[in-house]
Amino acid sequence: MESIVKTKELTIGSTIFANKDFLPAKYTCEGDNVNPPLTIENIPPGTKSLALIMDDPDAPNGVFNHWVIWNIRPMEMIIENSRPGTEGKNSYGKSIYQGPCPPPGGPHRYFFRVYALDTLLNIRPGSDKATLEKAMQEHILASGEIIAMYQKTKYKNI
Repeated sequence: MESIVKTKELTIGSTIFANKDFLPAKYTCEGDNVNPPLTIENIPPGTKSLALIMDDPDAPNGVFNHWVIWNIRPMEMIIENSRPGTEGKNSYGKSIYQGPCPPPGGPHRYFFRVYALDTLLNIRPGSDKATLEKAMQEHILASGEIIAMYQKTKYKNI
């Protein structure tokens, strides 16, 4: 018996890191702390907006949100150091991109998840990840992710 899948797969990439590669320091608290460029392929017809959540599931106190953004117009590239949509509150309590800044220890994984939606979302700027996820329910046409790794330079090879 074949199961029907509602969502399709977006292909998420970057011109500056490959999936599961290390993120250059420029995009972290040790550098310019700007978002990296991301490429988005296979955006389905009927997509009205994109949403993006960047988080760190390896944070010591649970998942740490670095970037929450929605109502991004459907596009094949999110450029470096941009604010392409409405930003929500991250785990720092700010509505901006905050790059990786892990504590001492092994490298952390940073998931950049992109969602293609069949609508523009009517949620307030500064809303948190849970609010975004609730608003996206029933509207996701496709999704995809790319994972970056990062460990602070001064902690490497200890």
